[in-house]
Amino acid sequence: MRIASTVLIALRALRRNKLRSILTALGIIIGVGAVITMVSIGNGAKSMVEAQIASLGQNIVLVNSGSTNQGGARSGGFGAGTLSPDDADAIGRDVANVVAVSPEVRTNAQVLANGLNWSTSVLGESGSYLDIRLWPLAQGSMFAETDVRTVGKVCVIGQTIVDQLFPDGEAVGQVLRIKNQPFKVLGVLMPKGLSVQGTDQDDLVVIPYTSEMKRIAKQTMLRTVNVQTSSAGTLASVQNDIIELLRQRHHTTPQSDDFIVRNQEEIAQAATNTSRTMTLLLGGVAAVSLIVGGIGIMNIMLVSVTERTREIGIRLAIGAHGSDVLLQFLIESVVLSLMGGIFGVLLGVGASELLSYLNNWPTLVSPVAIAVAVLFSAAVGIFFGFYPARKAARLDPIEALRFE
Repeated sequence: MRIASTVLIALRALRRNKLRSILTALGIIIGVGAVITMVSIGNGAKSMVEAQIASLGQNIVLVNSGSTNQGGARSGGFGAGTLSPDDADAIGRDVANVVAVSPEVRTNAQVLANGLNWSTSVLGESGSYLDIRLWPLAQGSMFAETDVRTVGKVCVIGQTIVDQLFPDGEAVGQVLRIKNQPFKVLGVLMPKGLSVQGTDQDDLVVIPYTSEMKRIAKQTMLRTVNVQTSSAGTLASVQNDIIELLRQRHHTTPQSDDFIVRNQEEIAQAATNTSRTMTLLLGGVAAVSLIVGGIGIMNIMLVSVTERTREIGIRLAIGAHGSDVLLQFLIESVVLSLMGGIFGVLLGVGASELLSYLNNWPTLVSPVAIAVAVLFSAAVGIFFGFYPARKAARLDPIEALRFE
């Protein structure tokens, strides 16, 4: 019963000074709102990066051409085609736990159809490319491995190509010319939209990699080999086995490797490190305002103790314990902080949604961030309210009653 009455006294004291209580809580409101908004922006960026990595497919190992050294001139990473189709065949044949391999060649070319033309990326892949990328078709079908072996003039296209070259929307079965080479459209890819970098993922044409190498790019080497493993647990072992295999085939050492092998987990970690650091930085900067709000609470509570010295003296004189006075002022401080925390959550969520709507920024409001911000605001109230409450509880009743 004593605790309940102490809570009512504390709430009554806050209600007597409504404007001061609101202004005091405003620091916490702004602090919590800023923390939630900043963390939401950081989490949104991180989720977009993770989605982009996931769009590579499941359990992917990427083998890329590395640098070469000719006469002391080094080409730099990805600077030269050092991988061959035979390397890709060897990976699929000799490395355990590999379920699919797609050699990749990429060029830019002007494509024509229906009297219209468009500059786009032409991607040479194997028939298993869409399975590796987990990229379904909206219409039609993917070309087969027989098309790869026979250097077939077939392709699947992205939705952007359909929009630009086939205004009626009927692309399957029609002919698309790539560098004056006619390719029959077998299928249309399901739209993916923009990537994290802002590039259009649907602006591409996929053809057999043999057709790309012999008919379009006129080259004999690959820049990339996409490898899919049987499970996430085999990524590291497959990566190591590929490295050993390519060193044997290319006669290189760890210091002279002319290829780069990365698995999906490494790519994801590298890509999310920046956004994670940004989230922590933004959250840390915003958290400073919570500390400032806590200092404001301490200041107001000290003023309140001074103003109510006679009231405290009367309560102590008629039998109240120091713990009752301590609890009363702690409750006032915590109520101010929690009130600020609750309204701060509303402010932060609203600001996140507004930024996302106005600027097309990706935001992701985290329930964990909300819970931490509210609990932290309560902790701020306890921490910064303890000293004024302790000071009030230690007042000498006689001196307090004589206070003017």
